[in-house]
Amino acid sequence: MKCKKNRELRWLFTISRPYLGWMMAGVLLATTVILANVALLAVSGWFITAMAISGLSAAAINYFTPAAAIRGLAILRTVGRYLERLITHEATFRLLAGLRQWFFERLEPLAPARLQNYQGGDLLSRISADIDSLENAYLRLFTPTLAALLASFLMIMFLLFWSPAIALTNLVGLLMVGLVLPWAALYLGMNSGQQIVEARAVLRQRTSETVRGLAEITLYGDPQQRMAIIQDENKALVVPQRQQNRIDASSAALTGLFSQLTWLVMIVIAIYLLQSGQLDGPELVMLAFFGMASFEAVATLPIAFRALGETWGAARRILDLVDADPAVTDPIHPCAAPQQFDIRFDSVCFAYPKNKQPALRDISFHLKQGQKLAIRGASGSGKTSLTQLLLKFWTADSGQIAIGGTGLEDLSGDTVRKLCAVVSQQVHLFNTTLAANLYLAKPNATSEELLEACRAAAILDDILALPEGFDTEVGEAATRLSGGQIRRIGIARALLKDAPIVILDEPTEGLDAGTEQQVIQALARLLQGRTAIIITHRPQLLTLVDHSLMMDEGCIVP
Repeated sequence: MKCKKNRELRWLFTISRPYLGWMMAGVLLATTVILANVALLAVSGWFITAMAISGLSAAAINYFTPAAAIRGLAILRTVGRYLERLITHEATFRLLAGLRQWFFERLEPLAPARLQNYQGGDLLSRISADIDSLENAYLRLFTPTLAALLASFLMIMFLLFWSPAIALTNLVGLLMVGLVLPWAALYLGMNSGQQIVEARAVLRQRTSETVRGLAEITLYGDPQQRMAIIQDENKALVVPQRQQNRIDASSAALTGLFSQLTWLVMIVIAIYLLQSGQLDGPELVMLAFFGMASFEAVATLPIAFRALGETWGAARRILDLVDADPAVTDPIHPCAAPQQFDIRFDSVCFAYPKNKQPALRDISFHLKQGQKLAIRGASGSGKTSLTQLLLKFWTADSGQIAIGGTGLEDLSGDTVRKLCAVVSQQVHLFNTTLAANLYLAKPNATSEELLEACRAAAILDDILALPEGFDTEVGEAATRLSGGQIRRIGIARALLKDAPIVILDEPTEGLDAGTEQQVIQALARLLQGRTAIIITHRPQLLTLVDHSLMMDEGCIVP
């Protein structure tokens, strides 16, 4: 456990390093605000008491200097608080933005092989909730802790000038609230904080699955049973949250108790010093108010350290994901993209990790440039595994795969995937405009290229008929489009990419006869002059191919 915590602590420090300037500025501003608030209360107490005594004794008093100091401290506190909030939140937003970029950069090499065992809701929870939880490391822990240390040191130095006994009393109180209580809160809240992270991820995953599959659950399943499961998982989240709330309530009560006790002891000592002539009345009130306000520096630390368990848990979930080894490692010196686009499989064998049954066994074929090959077979026969190897998402256990005479082991994954355009039965469209989804294939495409690709895919008329045309939002899971429109947009995207190799994975599955015919006509235009592999069991698509292979249990059969 200690090794993991050290790993997470080192990682948090590493990702925070580029923003240390912003973070330290936030610490200095937070310290300034604490000191201004303490000084304001202390000077105000001294000034009111001195004015009262002056009124009773008719003694002269310098009114202007302390009045100006009070006004200045009030302005400093207000401006400092505004700047402190501005700087600390700016640092936090920069940190979270940088962290998300870092996360996606390390996530990309893991897709899809190392991510296939993670549910979409779980990945979403790591990307959003877990990363958001890390703001506690700076906003609630780093800044308050350093500001408390710096402010407490300066306040104790100030009190030493008046009385070592008062300074020692205040130091003991500050240590109790700023050190002992945070340590106890950390110890008591570590497990429950990590339980919150895990329970929250499970609940998000279950809720995401339920929302996406609500129609199927209603039609075939039992919605009440699913709701009961979600309620049970919600209770699993509520239990550690209640534990954290109890820790917070106890910390707040003990903070108030220790601060009041410290304040009372400081007053007793100050009264003794007053009686011995070492202090006067205004100074006694000043020190009493100073001691009362000094606990602002450490009051938030118990709750901050209690939340550290949640921060640790979130950091661990992120690191456990991105620290996984990629399924495919690119060569140190990859070859340039080939100029020929024939595809060759020579005695290729492959088995998925932790799966004793091979997915592919001794697969060999040669597809010449410009030819189209249909691969048929029952579900689980190895058809998709074959294309996964060709796209270099996995590495073959034995044998060789080559494009244009160059083995895939000598090419980078990015190079291979730039040569290939994929159209599957599950075309993914992001919840943004049609234009943005199309430009994913070629960000620098011209308007003419976009129109021509959509025209060739037989989707242009449908798009122009929409009220907002290419600026139409497709909705979550492309709910504003039909299945046939989604497939043809996928084909338009493949046309726009203009890759020399096309892979079609059941592109007409689930479509009615009329829509299927439209898609096939668009596919015929896509495949012109390109090398293509088509996974299908639909006889209509076989009219597009030159050759056909049948697969069964990972083997090519006659």
